Amino acid sequence: MSQAELSFVTFAKLVMLTLVPYVLAGQGTMLSGRTGVFNVAQEGIMLVGASVGFLGGYLTGSVLMGVLLAVLAGGLCGLALAYFTTSLKMNQFVIGLAIFFFCVGLASLLYKVVIGVTLVPPLIPTLREVPIPGFSHIPILGDIFFTQNWLVYFTILLSAALYWFLYRTRLGLELRAVGENPKAADSLGVNTTRMRYATAIAGGMLMALAGAYLPMVYTGTYTADMVKGRGWLAIALTFFGGWSPHLIFFGALFFAGIEVLAFRMQVGGGGIPYQFLLMLPYLATLLVMMFAFRRARVPAFLGQNYDREKRTLA
Repeated sequence: MSQAELSFVTFAKLVMLTLVPYVLAGQGTMLSGRTGVFNVAQEGIMLVGASVGFLGGYLTGSVLMGVLLAVLAGGLCGLALAYFTTSLKMNQFVIGLAIFFFCVGLASLLYKVVIGVTLVPPLIPTLREVPIPGFSHIPILGDIFFTQNWLVYFTILLSAALYWFLYRTRLGLELRAVGENPKAADSLGVNTTRMRYATAIAGGMLMALAGAYLPMVYTGTYTADMVKGRGWLAIALTFFGGWSPHLIFFGALFFAGIEVLAFRMQVGGGGIPYQFLLMLPYLATLLVMMFAFRRARVPAFLGQNYDREKRTLA
């Protein structure tokens, strides 16, 4: 393998590694939004997922247990969002921000209660690569796509499964109908309340899993600023991807590519101020959204509450 090929493989492999939290948080946002529940607490839920996932892995010695606990915590956050917005008909944006601030405080509190103040932060084993037999030996592509950790594979399969579910199944059609016209869906016997609860909970689980990925793959430990705006970028990614699973996945490739490029430029130096390089993912987001937002096809009733008794929006 030539030096140019090796450099490309390294870059592409890092992009695949980096896109996971973007895809998971974006798909979680999309899933709840498809029934009209607009979750804006991604950043906080990801931080709780990172904290609970790390602590679970540290205390039990099992990364899988850490993942399960993080997913459970995210599901509870989604349940809270669904209860306050679907059952109590409260403003989705306000409740989402409240959950965000609550999660930010909870994540740091849990870490300090369990770990305390230490000079050397505790570590957990990071996820190892799991080469897929046969495929991992394919030149170039094998290293990029088939020599990754299991969460990368899960993210790819999840995106494909969500696309099939939403556009190829009756239940997926009903789910999309709830976000487009809950009154019509309700009149056809679709349980809009159950749909909103289910997708809000599932969305919260995916967001927390995105957060748990960070200490389990990137750092091996938890820090209070480790999410670094990825939750907010996931909202932009969802609009950029037109609330479609496959487009969100491909959009995440762009976001992850910008992040990896900024990191490599920062490491390589070149006289560019590192503050500018840290701005690159957000600058790219603004530029992309300037052109993509006008064409974004969002669910018609996104962010609005449906009152079944009055058959109107609340």
